[in-house]
Amino acid sequence: MEKMNEKKLILITNDDGIEADGLLRLVRAAAAFGDIWIVAPDGQRSAASHSISLHSHIDVFPAPYPVSGVHAFTCSGTPGDCVRVGSLNITPRRPDAVFSGMNRGWNVATDVQYSGTAGAAFEAAFQGIPAYAFSEDAAECHDVSEAYLPGLLAELLQIQPPRGQIVNVNFPCCTLAECRGILRNRTVSEGMVYRDHYELVEQLPAGGMRLAVQGEYQSEAEEGSDLRAVSENYISVGYANNIGFPVLK
Repeated sequence: MEKMNEKKLILITNDDGIEADGLLRLVRAAAAFGDIWIVAPDGQRSAASHSISLHSHIDVFPAPYPVSGVHAFTCSGTPGDCVRVGSLNITPRRPDAVFSGMNRGWNVATDVQYSGTAGAAFEAAFQGIPAYAFSEDAAECHDVSEAYLPGLLAELLQIQPPRGQIVNVNFPCCTLAECRGILRNRTVSEGMVYRDHYELVEQLPAGGMRLAVQGEYQSEAEEGSDLRAVSENYISVGYANNIGFPVLK
């Protein structure tokens, strides 16, 4: 049980790496709410999903960080590894919450299943730690997240996500004046942000092919969904269900 007036211990990770600007902005906002510990990948780990390292060792190093009072570490593994080693080996006690993000690119619709940002949060939820994922569009538009993030953190830290679920927050890409507010309890869209296909880059010897993924942006989504919300310039706040847990009605 958390002691009276004891600061929350918040573990923060991401999938874009320790040097990502989105991580820095999330840490700066979160620093007002607790004792911040960072365990983040030492490089880009996007689309790592909920994978963990089983057949190789994991290297963890202390790292300097440009926010006073923050304890930061790099990890050679996946975002899921960061949560595991962070909560089991790095933090002085079990974290009160895990924040993952701020991801560069929305994690909505079917993209959630590929996301390392969501995967790290799912790992925390799997361990029974309240978990929150934060994402915004890949474009350089941070006005909305900068304005709304502190208030949302204060609100979300009062929420205990249902067992096996994470809170998934996505910010739209628009000016602050164009933002239409917050839509809560958004469902995960059954659609997709990008409809992917693979293009031939180079024909390789012995009949091989070198392929590269290409995607066409899809803006249409069902009413009440996360993708519909961000497409219409709303902040989307909703729950995403961890694999292996029953869907809660």
